[in-house]
Amino acid sequence: MNPKFERAIGKLLRGVRANEKYLALNDHRFTTTPVSISLTSSAFVEGSAMPKRYAGQGVGDNLSPPLGWADLPAATRELVLIMQDPDAPLPRPVTHVAVTGIPVGWTGLAEGALAATAGPPLAFVQGSFGRTGYAGPRPVLGHGAHRYVFQLFALSRSLVLPPQPKLDLVLSGIADTLLARGVLVGTYERS
Repeated sequence: MNPKFERAIGKLLRGVRANEKYLALNDHRFTTTPVSISLTSSAFVEGSAMPKRYAGQGVGDNLSPPLGWADLPAATRELVLIMQDPDAPLPRPVTHVAVTGIPVGWTGLAEGALAATAGPPLAFVQGSFGRTGYAGPRPVLGHGAHRYVFQLFALSRSLVLPPQPKLDLVLSGIADTLLARGVLVGTYERS
């Protein structure tokens, strides 16, 4: 898309945002479960800008950032990670990556670990626009800063899902087995 045209559209749509109430983390079935998992990145701090290398294709290197976590409940059997953009000018947040099957013994993910080719034990969920694997930030030019919300869910049992399920099916499975949640927010803006 022509950058001038994209910027004009971005400015026109500045006030249009999906809404954080539609994030997986804020699903009405999860709100009584504590946000007690510590989720961090060595690449950026909570609420700050993500480096360009983690931005999407055509903007950055489309590498998933390194993530670390702590304070998992003892009964945890599986982790699920979802990254969403609640500031997209759409009716619902854009899902940039969703992955199930993260083993309990892991204390984080290395940079680039969420590439679509990662393979077992990670199982990718079908994201927005039919994508699988990490799709980094790529907000519309001129739309302003977007928040990218990494959400980690600790489950009391492993999910049994078909290959590349839709997010709604994953959220239903999480609802039945959720022990704790964690959140990390990074921002990105194309000006």
